This record gives sequence, C-alpha cells and structure tokens, in this order.
Amino acid sequence: MVFRRAEENDIDAICELVKAAIGSMEKQEIFQWDDIYPAKEDFLNDIRKQQLYIGIVDDDAVVVYTVNKEYDREYENGRWRYPDCEYRVIHRLCVNPAYQNRGIAKSTLSHIEKELQKSNVGAIRLDVFSENPFALSLYQNAGYEKVGFADWRKGRFYLMEKQL
Repeated sequence: MVFRRAEENDIDAICELVKAAIGSMEKQEIFQWDDIYPAKEDFLNDIRKQQLYIGIVDDDAVVVYTVNKEYDREYENGRWRYPDCEYRVIHRLCVNPAYQNRGIAKSTLSHIEKELQKSNVGAIRLDVFSENPFALSLYQNAGYEKVGFADWRKGRFYLMEKQL
C-alpha cells in the first residue's frame, strides 16, 4: 500500500469509498456516519489544509484518514494521560469495504504512528463510536486507551489516546 496526501482530483473516489463504508456499516447496524457527516466538504477542507491522506493498492483507494491538531470542544472531557506531549488527532479513518478484513486499518494505524514519531509527536488522540465493535477492537488492540467520552448527534463516542 502506498500512502500519499489526497488531492482534489481524488474527491470522487474518496466520496465513493465513504459511501460504500456507510452502507456496509448500516448493514451491520452501525449508524455512526450518514449523509450529513462526513460530507464531501469535510474532505475538501482536509485536502485544502493538506491534512487528508489516502492509501492506494493497485490504483484503488483503499483507506482515507485525516491527521491534525483540531478537535471538537467535547475533547475537553478527556482525561488525557499525556497532556504535555505534542499530539495529533486522527479523524475520519475509513477503509474501503472491498478491502476490509485484510489488515488495512491496522497497517494504516502503524503507518500513521511511524510518521508521527518521525515528527517528534508524543501522543495520538481520536474518538471512536461506542457502537462500532470493529473500530473499538482495532484501537484497543493497537494500544489506545479510553480517556473519556463525547456525546454527539449519533450517540456516544469514546475518547482514546496512545503514547508513541
């Protein structure tokens, strides 16, 4: 898999990937995303800020994610264990359903962590939908720990953190 910054000409592939993922999650009764969030404009903003990345396998977009220092006010509810560390936040990590169960999310997390370590980032923060057992398992198995929660439009999300 090759990772690179997403470009505006990737937007259609990104939106198709996310639409397919939403359909797949809904079939499993995981209702964390919809046509309101994440929206095309969210991804375009990430691209313009050069914060959206895409993973490619055989010319297919297989994963997208955003990494930055931005967070919602509800992140203030977190009992962050590494408050003095330089940190980044992972947003909108999404694997193409056609490539799920192949270790794509796990290898993407590993890639993100290695890249951030090179930049002297000491911790990663994120939020995960409490009713998404697959995402919860992914992050817990990768060493992320729950440090609080946020209640948003779709329900409860756990705030998680990992020291690098």
